Amino acid sequence: MDRVLDLPGAAHLVLASGVAYLDPEPAAFEAMLEGWALQQRARFLDVEQTIAPRLRLVRRFAEFTNEYPWQWTPLEAEAFIDSLRSRRQGLAVSTGRSYQDALRLFCGYATDGRYGWPARCLDLFGTVPAQILHEWNTVRHTSDYEGSPRRRPLTYDEVQALFDAADGRVEEIRARRRKGALAALRDAVALKTVYAFGLRRQETCCLDLPDLRRNPKAPQYRRLGALFVRYGKASRGGPPKRRTVLTVPEFDWIVEVLEYYLQEVRPAFAPGKHPALWMTERVGRLSLRRLDEAFETAQRLAGLPEELDLHCLRHSYVTHLVEFDYPERFVQEQVGHAYASTTAIYTGVSDDYRTRLVQRALKARHAGLWEVGT
Repeated sequence: MDRVLDLPGAAHLVLASGVAYLDPEPAAFEAMLEGWALQQRARFLDVEQTIAPRLRLVRRFAEFTNEYPWQWTPLEAEAFIDSLRSRRQGLAVSTGRSYQDALRLFCGYATDGRYGWPARCLDLFGTVPAQILHEWNTVRHTSDYEGSPRRRPLTYDEVQALFDAADGRVEEIRARRRKGALAALRDAVALKTVYAFGLRRQETCCLDLPDLRRNPKAPQYRRLGALFVRYGKASRGGPPKRRTVLTVPEFDWIVEVLEYYLQEVRPAFAPGKHPALWMTERVGRLSLRRLDEAFETAQRLAGLPEELDLHCLRHSYVTHLVEFDYPERFVQEQVGHAYASTTAIYTGVSDDYRTRLVQRALKARHAGLWEVGT
């Protein structure tokens, strides 16, 4: 058995030795969860987005099995996933894998002799934790993209319909003389900004006024020549990635929209010294949930397919940049992808664009015949 070390999350650091617990099973389980959380924090994993959901899943699995980790077997893991698929029709493959990965990581921690849990459980309960998820009972990763095939980039007409619906909601609220027109106007501008710069939810909500940047090569855009994104998607265990997203001519309509928001709308929230670009009525920062709700409201009013979500605007941005003939590397850097293959997954060019490519290739190969034919 491995020698127990003073690692973050080691059993002897979270479960006191020499103490006679009245109810040792739940005490050991809670200490095990606490230790696993410590181990993950030591790896600089995000508490809210990574650690907390994993802990909730392990608790949920324990409740499903009505057993403790040192009693779990592969049978329970398979029954748990099967029950989720039975209750949730269309459970995404990626979601099922994320659940299996979280449980496998927890079991890996609990069975690692360096953390001391096998010896402690053997001493307290006469049995030890075991790994319950293996290659033969987990989802295989066979494709780069496993999201729903119904999710796709929006067409130009759908983007316009979405924005028209968001703007129309502002006018409707004003016509009825109800509260909320200011927030609806903010939401409409935020949605347009997501599309015009290809932003993620977190990136959008975390924008501050100093993140609005000038581009010396495009002085006509003034303070909106670029956005400095400070809260990009982090690699596992790493800090948020940063990048600068340039305003491109095909999307420069956003300059006028954002200038209006900055001059007329944002000051009406009385933000004081608050730096956030997107303010709320309570002088706080726009939440991720509120941004999602803004999209869903406009989506419903525009009559767009329900499988489309806010992230589809980012897919649309990538697709439309490609159709505007921007270089692949430029598109990749604009959206902050580490690999070109990821950008390719986001791309869903139209039939018209593919037709133009074919015509261009034919013209280049058969230049003389093309000129005669035309």
